[in-house]
Amino acid sequence: MTGKAEVERSGVDTAKLVAAVLLLVAGVLAFYWFAAESLLFRVLGLLAVVGVAVGIFATTAPGRALWGFLGESRNEVRKMVWPTRAEALQTTLIVILVVIIVAIFLWLVDMFLGWSVRSIIGTGA
Repeated sequence: MTGKAEVERSGVDTAKLVAAVLLLVAGVLAFYWFAAESLLFRVLGLLAVVGVAVGIFATTAPGRALWGFLGESRNEVRKMVWPTRAEALQTTLIVILVVIIVAIFLWLVDMFLGWSVRSIIGTGA
């Protein structure tokens, strides 16, 4: 990773972050304030406000750092070698088989321990 560990902030960035948060809060409050209006219009309005707030956040140093991180993450995911459908199916079946075997083993151990405790205490069937 080539990004800085710490993002430098300026007064303008702080003001933009505060504006974005206030815009989000105002959007949510407006969503509930206009409860009598159509839900479609309220949701579209809220999405527009969220889009503007994200746009404002993206112009700040932390927003640019986050955008860079997401781009680097996308590049790393593209480099991954994903298993084929057959490999995924085989692995899944092996996991299911091992879980069943371990479940049976633990059930038998539980039965044996229960029988042992009942025979020592002298109670039970």
